[in-house]
Amino acid sequence: MTFRTFTLLLLMLLTSHISAQDITNPVWRGNWPDPTVWLGEDGRYHCLATNPTRSLVSDDLFHWEMSDVAPIDIASWGKMQAISRNFWAPDVATVAGKRNLYLTLYNSAEDSSIGVFQEFAPSQFQFVGIITSSKETGIHDTIDPEVVTDPKTGKVWLFFGSVGGIHRIELNKDGLSLKEGATYEHVAGLKIEQNHSRSKVFEGSYLHKHGKYWYLFVSSGNFGDHTYKLKVGRAKKLTDDFVDREGKPMKEGFATTILHSDEGDDFYGPGHCGEIFKAKDGNEYIFYHCHVAGSRRPGSRPLFVSQIKWDAEGWPYVEGGKPK
Repeated sequence: MTFRTFTLLLLMLLTSHISAQDITNPVWRGNWPDPTVWLGEDGRYHCLATNPTRSLVSDDLFHWEMSDVAPIDIASWGKMQAISRNFWAPDVATVAGKRNLYLTLYNSAEDSSIGVFQEFAPSQFQFVGIITSSKETGIHDTIDPEVVTDPKTGKVWLFFGSVGGIHRIELNKDGLSLKEGATYEHVAGLKIEQNHSRSKVFEGSYLHKHGKYWYLFVSSGNFGDHTYKLKVGRAKKLTDDFVDREGKPMKEGFATTILHSDEGDDFYGPGHCGEIFKAKDGNEYIFYHCHVAGSRRPGSRPLFVSQIKWDAEGWPYVEGGKPK
């Protein structure tokens, strides 16, 4: 038995009884906003965040360390930097049996785009091209991609957006380009000019299937303060209208709050969630970023995780409704 194998077995033994009460947030104290998480072929969890120059790895979802693998190759960085200098909100999704990375390339609300990358080595990605851009569509803030494949229809969908509304459009089967003839559809959130407080302006889309519903997780408010919140709506089909718990449409800015904070809280501004995973303890956990009051790095948004539960009506919630 190698030392690494022994170490992994020991860690599995030590973490097999971890429960929600044992989690110490933040689970990564460095700045790690807009996380995306996936399970690699190596049996470890991997996590990328905004400005993905490095990645994190974990054996149990709760203890993370910096990987020594660069997630994006040097040649791809050169191509990206010819387009933009800001690279936000990655989303890693498996499409047609291959792992793709979707990433915001941002200059301004009027000059923002979503690029796609494909895995060429374990947890390493190469730039393929731009899928969509605000210059072409007029949709301001073409950011925060989320790609999901509908298992019933086989169709691949891209959800994205913020101050111009969250939109949906169909991709080709490989997820590398728009399907010919596909149209953009507004699915959630008001435009910023309709709601300057941003309480009904949504961003950070994440789709999760639970039971007979698709759940659309979004964030609203100002990401820099306590007004930022994690919310959700649901629909039976990805192409249906998403509604909140009271049946009000997400298109009109309605959504049910899952995580929030109040002014003066130690942890504030929870939002822009990553994926939901079931841990070894049998419970489900959701990733997101959050501010820590009194941090030595003002504006830093470390990585948080909270147990997520489902009520009798099938709605997700976090005990207490606040990060802890």
